[in-house]
Amino acid sequence: MSDSEKQQKEGNPKAPAIVWDDRQMNTSYANVCNVSSTREEVTLLFGTNQTWHTGQKQVTIRLSDRVILNPYAAKRLSQLLDRVVEEYEGRFGSLETAPEEIATEKH
Repeated sequence: MSDSEKQQKEGNPKAPAIVWDDRQMNTSYANVCNVSSTREEVTLLFGTNQTWHTGQKQVTIRLSDRVILNPYAAKRLSQLLDRVVEEYEGRFGSLETAPEEIATEKH
């Protein structure tokens, strides 16, 4: 639980209430994600792999969404994702990813 969540639960008047306004939210599905970064921003690219047959010489990923974060927001997202995956693995078992599934692209 974050400090702000604790403050809100304990009734700290300094902590602002957060209202999640989802009236204009879009939903997308992605089974592929790529990340690149510069000093000022972290860019997340999301898309879907439409290739159903293995052993092909070329794989096309249809990109659907790009999310650009400042480094602080990216770090908070990383911490949140780490916690969610830990909780998932605690409930459903360990997730194993093959080394070739992790793209290492430096920008």
